Amino acid sequence: MKGYWIALYKKVESKENLTNYASKVTGIIKNHGGKPLVRGGEYTCLEGENFPRTVIWEFPSYNKALECYNSKEYQEGWELAKKTTIRHLQITEGFNTE
Repeated sequence: MKGYWIALYKKVESKENLTNYASKVTGIIKNHGGKPLVRGGEYTCLEGENFPRTVIWEFPSYNKALECYNSKEYQEGWELAKKTTIRHLQITEGFNTE
């Protein structure tokens, strides 16, 4: 089954830090097999808490998604934004109906 990173950004205090983070980690995530599915864009909150930014990455497997997040390279990149960004990030296994 594929794995997914689902990141819901609650607050971004520094767009510059977030931009630097994204620039650094995009290649790292892609090197782990990540494919961007959602990265910001227009949205409508219909229920629950409002998160003004959503990012979803698809990985070949749940384990590859975990491996990427736990990698030294990714963690170094996240350091660029984590003090000025509040987000909820979860990694979840996909589902296949076929």
